[in-house]
Amino acid sequence: MLRKNCRYEFDNNCYARGLLVTLANDVVGTGPRLQLPNDVDAEHAFTEWAGEIGLVNKLSTLALAELRDGDGFAKLITNPRLDNIVKLDIRLIESEQVCSPSAHVFRGDGDDSGVEVDAYGNVVGYWVLGVHPADVPMGDAAVQPTLIPGNEIIHLFHCVRAGQLRGIPSLTPALPLMALLRRYTLAVVSAAETAANLAAFIKTTAPASGEAAEVEPSTELDLPRNTGLFLPEGWDLSQLKPEQPCTTYEMGKREILNEIARCLDMPYNIAACNSSGYNYASGRLDHQTYDRSICVRQSRMEFMVLDRVLRAWASEYALAENRVVNITGRDWMFVSRPHVDPGKEARAQTHYLANHTTTIKDECAKRGLDWETVLRQRGLEIKLMNELGLPVAATPAEAQTVAPEDDNE
Repeated sequence: MLRKNCRYEFDNNCYARGLLVTLANDVVGTGPRLQLPNDVDAEHAFTEWAGEIGLVNKLSTLALAELRDGDGFAKLITNPRLDNIVKLDIRLIESEQVCSPSAHVFRGDGDDSGVEVDAYGNVVGYWVLGVHPADVPMGDAAVQPTLIPGNEIIHLFHCVRAGQLRGIPSLTPALPLMALLRRYTLAVVSAAETAANLAAFIKTTAPASGEAAEVEPSTELDLPRNTGLFLPEGWDLSQLKPEQPCTTYEMGKREILNEIARCLDMPYNIAACNSSGYNYASGRLDHQTYDRSICVRQSRMEFMVLDRVLRAWASEYALAENRVVNITGRDWMFVSRPHVDPGKEARAQTHYLANHTTTIKDECAKRGLDWETVLRQRGLEIKLMNELGLPVAATPAEAQTVAPEDDNE
């Protein structure tokens, strides 16, 4: 029921869709870059394979499914149509397809999760339907899920309770507020339409004891544009004052949306795509909590998805190339948020590189670049510049080191 309600809001509420899509995009970005310091050839082979199977798009779908549905499922399969020497592929699975054979009977023992565990809590398998439940004819008992070994299924979810086997949609706490936000907007629009439909009303100006010209109650009067009008004696023409939207309408929507975004650790200006009420310092301060949350989600994706994919790929690649693949010391480099002021960022990089508190590898990783590729390309450029007699920029150690400026200056 939670999954259905969250999907309804995602499909019919602009804010709900924007919140989840923005968060999924910030987590995955343009895709993590693998770095294998002990096996550069395997690193390049993995990057080529990932591009062929569309790994980035599948990771984005998994991240969005975890947020909207509570679970992101995928199955490791063999795809013989791949041009790569590694035929490993990833097939995404809808969360409804993971269900126990007795899911239609409520037994109250947690068996409807579709997850089989051993006595130690290790996942040994998943019950997966071969087709989506919506494609199964009503009452067709012949379609039953198949138990697939746990090492073939990727399951991305956020565990917040001991013993939890399935995830809860991230928008669950915000569902009542999403409905309230929609009702508030519709109520304001309805009130404005009602006021607009009544172009004018006629009321008597006669005192209570006086008499006015007799008029049939609720009589409608068509008012042509740009014309004068004589009213019966004792009657006056007035217009309704536009009361909607009221002056607190924007403030009310802001508070509701701010509360909705809190369950996602997202600041208001990102949730609303509106930073008009922010200054630079406030924006950066609000982003600190959000950026830490992004790092936590990326770390969960590394261990629950990327590392498992890498191990499966390395095993098949080693067989295909008949050699050992060393994945020890692997790093997944996600693209970080760009700095608002590139000048300050460049000065900070020069300062940190000069006093050896950062590395070229880390600085390149923030931009989603491979440091070895950057250095090789830079070496070729410097060599050509020397041949042409062009001046070469000073290295960070030789450049004048200036401490990063304060952001409030």
